[in-house]
Amino acid sequence: MKKIDLVYQTMLAELGQRSMDAAWTADFPPEGRFQRVVVKEKAYWYFDIPDGSGGKSRRYVGPADDTEITQRVETHQQQKDDLIARRRMVSTLTRDGGMVAPDAMSGNLVEALAARGLFRLRCVLIGTVAFQTYAGLLGVRLPSASVLTGDADIAQDYAISQEVEDSLPPIVELLQRVDPTFRPVPHRSGSVASSAFQNSTGYRVEFLTSNRGSDDYIDQPSKMPALGGASADPLRFLDFLIREPVRTVLLHKSGVPVTVPDPARYAVHKMIVATRRRTDGMSAIKRDKDIRQAEILFEALFETRRASDFAIAFDEAWERGPAWQEALLQAERSMLSKSGASAFRQILWQGNQEIGKEQSDDPV
Repeated sequence: MKKIDLVYQTMLAELGQRSMDAAWTADFPPEGRFQRVVVKEKAYWYFDIPDGSGGKSRRYVGPADDTEITQRVETHQQQKDDLIARRRMVSTLTRDGGMVAPDAMSGNLVEALAARGLFRLRCVLIGTVAFQTYAGLLGVRLPSASVLTGDADIAQDYAISQEVEDSLPPIVELLQRVDPTFRPVPHRSGSVASSAFQNSTGYRVEFLTSNRGSDDYIDQPSKMPALGGASADPLRFLDFLIREPVRTVLLHKSGVPVTVPDPARYAVHKMIVATRRRTDGMSAIKRDKDIRQAEILFEALFETRRASDFAIAFDEAWERGPAWQEALLQAERSMLSKSGASAFRQILWQGNQEIGKEQSDDPV
């Protein structure tokens, strides 16, 4: 797997910092004030903005124990933007640096949602649009076939949505500003709530959340107060994917700060969800793509010396019980390609060695 030159990796890090500075300034203008609020014995930052009539509106910012957020609060008045320079950096990274830019629709949608607070409200971009960012995160060139997509998947933890006391503007309106043909997709359960939206060309935006209990919840959309009127489909295994996400930048226009799953968790999760797909139609195509992306990450994580990250993520999934173990075994033994299975065993063995776990003949 070809690595990306260090100079471009360094440029991406600088772009990410500048993009977050710019997004922060747009979200929190100078006339507002940060307020530290304690909710259920935990401290959070909120931002109060004058509404022009003597009152104020309040935005959720994030946990006070997030050192990066607190540092930004302290340096709020010092943030500056450099739009033209950032656009040039994005162009260089995608043209010369071997990193991946999203298609225009995906980029425009994520940019529009991010600008109105999607990631401030602790949503996580998942799926192939998130996978595209791993070229920069891991410093490797990704095969083009693995990064093609026709949808955007966004996840939010159910408890976070209930507790932040803030919300996106009406989600349909935000999507229609990008493409007026976006419409809610009727839910398969017959519920009037929608968790997915689609435009006239078939591009789909879907909101997901972790399953909070038994599979009885799977076929019913969950109400998500922070998602601007959108509900979310509860999915098994999703809580594992979106735990401890990482910040990076989507290489669209001048750079869009996003939050994505940790790549090691992404690889393990793809092994599991591939076993849940049907074997016909679009499900079979998605299953093959799941496996291909997992195999690419086995190699990328190994070559970038992150085998221990993979082993830790794999062990966490394995310890979650029989259903998880069955899915991982099925993926390893009957779904990975020959080279993919070899890469899987290699990274798991190396990772276990690095974290001091006792080895066995069976990699799982």
